[in-house]
Amino acid sequence: MKIVPRSSHEQGIALLGVIILALVLALVGAALLDLAGQEASSASGAAEAAVAQAVADAAQDVVVAWFHRPSTSPPAVAALLAKRQSLSDGSPSFFDLAGRSQFTGTADHPDVLLNASRSIDQQLLNDAGIGMFRSLEDLGSVQELKVYAPGAPGLLCTVDATVTTANSSTRHRVSMQLGAVDIPALRAGIQVGGSLGLPQIAPESGALVHWGDLTVGGDLTVQRMEDLPLQSDSAPVTGASYRDMSHREDRWSSMWIGGPIYFMQLSPGQSSSVVLPLNVHANRHPAPGVRRDRWGYEQLKQLAKQHGAYLAIDRDGLLYSSGSVEPGHGVAPDDYLRSRSVGDARGLIFIDTLDQKAPRADNLGVVRLSAAYLEAVLVVQGHIMMGPVGSGQSLSVLSPPARGSAETGSRTAVQLSNIHLNGALYAAGNITLDRSIRAFGAVVADGTIATAYPGVTMELWYDHEMGRGLFRGVPVVVRAPGTWMVRYE
Repeated sequence: MKIVPRSSHEQGIALLGVIILALVLALVGAALLDLAGQEASSASGAAEAAVAQAVADAAQDVVVAWFHRPSTSPPAVAALLAKRQSLSDGSPSFFDLAGRSQFTGTADHPDVLLNASRSIDQQLLNDAGIGMFRSLEDLGSVQELKVYAPGAPGLLCTVDATVTTANSSTRHRVSMQLGAVDIPALRAGIQVGGSLGLPQIAPESGALVHWGDLTVGGDLTVQRMEDLPLQSDSAPVTGASYRDMSHREDRWSSMWIGGPIYFMQLSPGQSSSVVLPLNVHANRHPAPGVRRDRWGYEQLKQLAKQHGAYLAIDRDGLLYSSGSVEPGHGVAPDDYLRSRSVGDARGLIFIDTLDQKAPRADNLGVVRLSAAYLEAVLVVQGHIMMGPVGSGQSLSVLSPPARGSAETGSRTAVQLSNIHLNGALYAAGNITLDRSIRAFGAVVADGTIATAYPGVTMELWYDHEMGRGLFRGVPVVVRAPGTWMVRYE
């Protein structure tokens, strides 16, 4: 068979096809390489943004922590973050009577400003030895922190954090707004609405307060004149019980009594018309009256539903975390409320009335507590019976500042032993004690505090922070939903 050679025209077409194919493949390869580069750049940018946001979030978290523990903030900042307004009853608040926030600054002229361009702020923010964000050194640094007015009514403030990452000088700004969880302050150690003390022969009175005030709406009955602690600036600041003192004295204790004070025994030489110590104020009704801190039913109920735990109760005293009574699902109060160790704070817990309506004489349940240790802000819209079984826990706490000094004045570290209650306890009814109890915090009973047996007492060391509206385990501020924003500068 004879082979006919291809024409030069056919060979040229084949060569052209090969060249076009090679060119297409080259373009596809270049496009793939460019896409891979873009993806690598995008991934690097995303990682950079994630690091920047993490650093900015850490800066904002520090500001939130300042509100909860002002002692951790720079001294100049602490005064600005404290509650500087007053409600109609005189208790401290972040808002004025019209509901306006105490923060009034703008982004250009904020209430609080820390700027790393100033050497003192740079040291405070990023110094490798003492800076607040020294642990973030490998990730980036905080260039600016601002706190100023909120962008919406009812909110507390805006927090801006501007940061750079370790691998870039690009500035990232993250902004959020904070809302306040405003629980009314408790400005006395123990407060009762009715009379306190029973005309019985007992070695001492039933309610003893260190480091703060005792307020009684009605009459006060005590065993002897010596049961009333004297206020003295030279009194030792310790965790010693009054029963172990040769004479009772305290640096911060005052007593405010609506009616008269009755003494079951008079010391030799005393007459029935005794002169009361200067820190004991009796017969204040009807004028000027006794100041009591009131926790509104609806306000605390809503706060617990949003930022704590809301519980229903039945007539047997069982609790229901679902918020409604479901037969067969109730738990004993101790099983739900008991704290296992110091730091196991249960937060804000609200136990409602039997019919979940405002408290009346006929809808109050009874909560029975025998746990050895409870760390919480417990609000009971009913009666409480307490008889702790166990020795409680030891606490390391701070005394109030010296009388007449600023809120941030020097405070003494004190070790308290055998503490059964660490926090606040509120009862819409009465509190009845089966056994003696030692507490750190504050206690309020709209009724009274009664003792089931002679010699049983509630001895409390007042937590000064509660007078500023600060309660362990309960947030002071929270991030307002939908207000988090990031900007690149």
